[in-house]
Amino acid sequence: MLSLTRSACNMHNLYMGSKTISVKDEAYERLRAARRYPGESFSEVVLRARWPEDTISARELRELARVRGARFSDADLDRIEALKRLDSPPEDKWASR
Repeated sequence: MLSLTRSACNMHNLYMGSKTISVKDEAYERLRAARRYPGESFSEVVLRARWPEDTISARELRELARVRGARFSDADLDRIEALKRLDSPPEDKWASR
């Protein structure tokens, strides 16, 4: 039976194309700290990252507001603002590493 080691599993990375990018020192340190094991590549760290897929541009938002009209009453907006004041930002998972 074939025994797979970490080096055998990552062998395909040796032959894949690559790009050189520049990042700020802080971004580099966050990437380095986010590695799960010493040999994990930055590509693997980036591929594990999650970004919201349902983004909208300001132009699209403005057009939606123009077409649909007001979506919230003044009372709704007041309640949203009150909740925003009580809300705290999510934990920065990059800062703790």
